[in-house]
Amino acid sequence: MPLRSLFLSVLLAVMAAAAPAQDRAAAERQFHAWLEQTIWPRAEGAGVSRATFDAAFRGVALDWSLPDLVPPGTDPETPKLQRQAEFGAPGKYFNRGSVDGATSVGKVMAGRHAAALAAAEAKTGVPGHIVLAIWGRESGYGRVDIPHNAFRVLGTKGFMSTRSAYFTDELVAALRIAEAGHAPDGAMKSSWAGALGQPQFMPSSFLDYAADGDGDGRADIWRSEADTIASIANYLAQHGWEAGRDWGFEVEVPGGVSCTLEGPDQGRSIADWAAMGITRVSGRPFPEHELAGTGYLLMPAGRRGPAFVVTPNFYVLKAYNMSDLYALFVGHVGDRIAYGMGDFAGSWGSVGGLYRSDIARMQQALVAMGHDVGGADGLPGFKTRRSIGRWQEALGEPATCFPEKAMILRLVP
Repeated sequence: MPLRSLFLSVLLAVMAAAAPAQDRAAAERQFHAWLEQTIWPRAEGAGVSRATFDAAFRGVALDWSLPDLVPPGTDPETPKLQRQAEFGAPGKYFNRGSVDGATSVGKVMAGRHAAALAAAEAKTGVPGHIVLAIWGRESGYGRVDIPHNAFRVLGTKGFMSTRSAYFTDELVAALRIAEAGHAPDGAMKSSWAGALGQPQFMPSSFLDYAADGDGDGRADIWRSEADTIASIANYLAQHGWEAGRDWGFEVEVPGGVSCTLEGPDQGRSIADWAAMGITRVSGRPFPEHELAGTGYLLMPAGRRGPAFVVTPNFYVLKAYNMSDLYALFVGHVGDRIAYGMGDFAGSWGSVGGLYRSDIARMQQALVAMGHDVGGADGLPGFKTRRSIGRWQEALGEPATCFPEKAMILRLVP
């Protein structure tokens, strides 16, 4: 290569490498201006002192490793179009290590913290084994490292993310926590999403639901197991947990009962579900006190996986994390801790492996046919599952109620 051409090539490479660095440097300056001009007035109005504010952001810079960022000058729609993540098979959520680990440690914790669990249940009506299962899922009973600086995470996502308004509010809530002195020194660590402490509360949830379980006048969800237990129980109680009711039951759904009956908007009494031929997999009848209560059909993998009749308490668990599989994991692990129950009787079929963009295209096609899929987001929630079933039934086919690769070409020409 001629010397001049080589020089130009090197110069262009250096300029290309320098441009992102310059862009990031400019973004950092804008970030600190945003903290001063937008966050400080809001924080001051919420009662946060200047000393607390300065301490929170001392040495804090943008965290470019976080997901869903929209740097200044970037089209905010771009991240929403990146849907090539694979949607895994639902059964992977219940991998052996996660289920067995949460169960075995949970049993130890049930004995170690029996008094705190009993006190929380007496006060809120939330069973201790359900609290344990959430605690185990969220932070491994306080054993999982929570490494991020909460102010860096929330500041970055408030300044430049697809949900900037939400994270800005959470940043101000975190500053209020720091001002009130709830967290021990150096404890304002969070997940990559800004969740705090052993229950993994977002800052606003801490302000609304954190509870004092050990009677010391503080709600220390970072170091106090009793406060963690009381806080999780209080969160569920405040979201409507019905004392005395279970979360749900694994069932057999006969072929004559359509999977399109799934969903929290199609509830009926558990006695009515039983009259339709739905039975518990254990062979035991539904508890007498549950029969008059409302139940809902849940088939998270359609006909390709276990089926359940769940109670309103299942949807209270979803208030903690808006995922059917999360709530199912918590209920399942809780049952294993309390009753020694084993694996689900139903097996998870070989489904999944689709890209979220593929599922979104299928959802868009179903919407064009008049179905309500709950939004073309690439995630097969209950509205998408039953819409697939209704489409199948309209074609005279048995409903399976779960997206599969073979359906793509049929739905999306």
